[in-house]
Amino acid sequence: MATLVLLIIYILRIYYYLIFAYVLLSWIPSIRRSKFYYYIARIVEPYMGIFRRIIPPIGGLDFSPILAIFLLVFASQGFANLYLKLII
Repeated sequence: MATLVLLIIYILRIYYYLIFAYVLLSWIPSIRRSKFYYYIARIVEPYMGIFRRIIPPIGGLDFSPILAIFLLVFASQGFANLYLKLII
């Protein structure tokens, strides 16, 4: 059980980095046409779409990644606390 929780923590951390890379790469117009960006977008967009419905872009700025990353960090901390309770 502890290994499963640890695996979930690692997956959440990887997904956090993918969202972060997606946001940074979206600022560079020439990279948006690359296959690398396309694959990251395919992985991240379903999750980001949930938050875009809650917080639409305001004045060309998209604040939904902030909420998405916050929720991922919150979930990761919850699983980390669960992991600590399992191993102690």
